[in-house]
Amino acid sequence: MPAAAHTAESIGPVDVAVIAFDGNRFNGDVAPALRELQESGVVRVLDLTFVRKERDGTVSVIELADSEVAEQFERVLGDEFDLLSDEDLETVAQGLAPESSALVLVWENAWATRLASAVRESNGQVLFMERVPRDGVERAVAALAEK
Repeated sequence: MPAAAHTAESIGPVDVAVIAFDGNRFNGDVAPALRELQESGVVRVLDLTFVRKERDGTVSVIELADSEVAEQFERVLGDEFDLLSDEDLETVAQGLAPESSALVLVWENAWATRLASAVRESNGQVLFMERVPRDGVERAVAALAEK
C-alpha cells in the first residue's frame, strides 16, 4: 500500500522492540526471519535502526543505508514511517552496555488489523494488553509436560 494510502484506520496495532546484541558488529541473521513474517502478512516492518555503544561510552546511531547489513534489511523495510525519534534512539543507546549494539524495530501487527478495526467500529477499546514473559511461557510448557 503506498504511504499516501495509509490511514490510522488501515494500520493495525504497532509494537516496538529493542533487540540487544553483544559486541558492536551487526549481522543479517534476523533479516530472513523478519522477511518471512512480512511476506506471510503477519507483520509489516515500519521502521528500523541500529544503535551502538562503544567501550568508552560513545553512542552512535547507524542508519540502515550506512549499515554493513543494509542489503539484507532493505528487503524487509517497505514504507518507512519514521516513528523513531532521535531522542528515542539516544535513550536506547544510553541504556546499552559498553561494547554492545541493538536493533530498534517498529512493526505493525498486520494479522490484527481487521480485529482492531472491528473493535473500533464497535466502540470498543483495549483496556489491557501485556506480553507474557518468556520464562512464564517456559514454565507453562514444562508444567504441561509434567501432566
